[in-house]
Amino acid sequence: MENIKRTAAAAVIFSAFAAPSVALAADAIKIGVVTPLSGTYAAVGQPVRWGLELAAREINVAGGVGGRQITLIFEDEEANPSVAVQKAERLFQVENVDFLTGMVNSGSTLAVGQLAERNNKLASTTVSFADSITAEKCSPNLFRFNARAEQQSYALTSWLGKERPKAKVFGIGPDYEMGRSSVAALKAGAAKNKVAIVGEVFAPLDSKDYSQYFGQIRSARPDTIYTSVAGNDTVRLLTQLDEFGILRNTSIVGSSGTITSQNLAAVGKASEGYITGTGYSPKLDTTENKKFVGAYRAMFKVDPDLFAADSYSLLYAYKAAVEKAGSTDTDKVRDALRGLSWQTPEGEKTIRAGDNQAMQPMYIVKISKGQFDVVGDVRAEDAIGPDQCTRF
Repeated sequence: MENIKRTAAAAVIFSAFAAPSVALAADAIKIGVVTPLSGTYAAVGQPVRWGLELAAREINVAGGVGGRQITLIFEDEEANPSVAVQKAERLFQVENVDFLTGMVNSGSTLAVGQLAERNNKLASTTVSFADSITAEKCSPNLFRFNARAEQQSYALTSWLGKERPKAKVFGIGPDYEMGRSSVAALKAGAAKNKVAIVGEVFAPLDSKDYSQYFGQIRSARPDTIYTSVAGNDTVRLLTQLDEFGILRNTSIVGSSGTITSQNLAAVGKASEGYITGTGYSPKLDTTENKKFVGAYRAMFKVDPDLFAADSYSLLYAYKAAVEKAGSTDTDKVRDALRGLSWQTPEGEKTIRAGDNQAMQPMYIVKISKGQFDVVGDVRAEDAIGPDQCTRF
């Protein structure tokens, strides 16, 4: 967390790992990163930053993108959509970035997507879960390189239906776009897999006291609690559930961003047995992942999480698209990204051309003794619903 505090002290930061000379290169490709470097989601923004920095360093050392080096320019969005728009506007208008990414809050991602359209630029997220981003609120200029709530919930409810038939689940989500979308996706997946949803509640972002909801949970008598809170909210929620004895008789499951390498230690024993449907685990047994994990550990002294893996993979997809397009021109790169398939630490990903959504294999991951063990998987084409984007 000390690294996070130091990072938050600066509003605009040039990547220290993308080689000092890169920032001075006149023809460098500028990538703006608007991500939370302070506040409750700082623990999510940190691995986003590290994943991008590792990929930029590898790409620059190998010769860059079509011979051009990458420069990362960071801004702190504070997980606040209005702040994210202000910072993204500066990056588009003042820094003239070629591409923008990093948003965590789904509201920030939707707002910056609209801004990208107005500026004829491309933007992306590697974190935001709300299905609407690549469905009814899709934008031709916005891409998502991570699994959305639907993909995670389908994988998780498929596992629940098989392993815990007739499970009774109570949902707890943060009260904004992502939280409501993730619980809605859970309910849709539960209906397909004969899992009962016995209640739901939405708490404000950065809640300090979750005990006010515990009476409602006890009354519903669930045997499983689902949550999609993240960052420091996860630490407070799970710690309080444990302290009030609710976890004695219930299992805890949830979204892939709820418990990560960044907050695992702070959650402590309440994390034991947590199960999620996710696109990544550092324990995936592939050549690409072993290389990624080794490089990440060497650079940052910790294991990567899904946010780091998705952000790392994004930069390689952008590299492939720019080299295919022969340009950083918005229209040409957008066309090159659509339908693009590339190898990542998470397996092969493909950008679905109809909605700019990444398709990827999904995994069932269980936390056991501080390790993210892979206990199941779902094929990419089986973990995603139909294309619901009608704008392009």
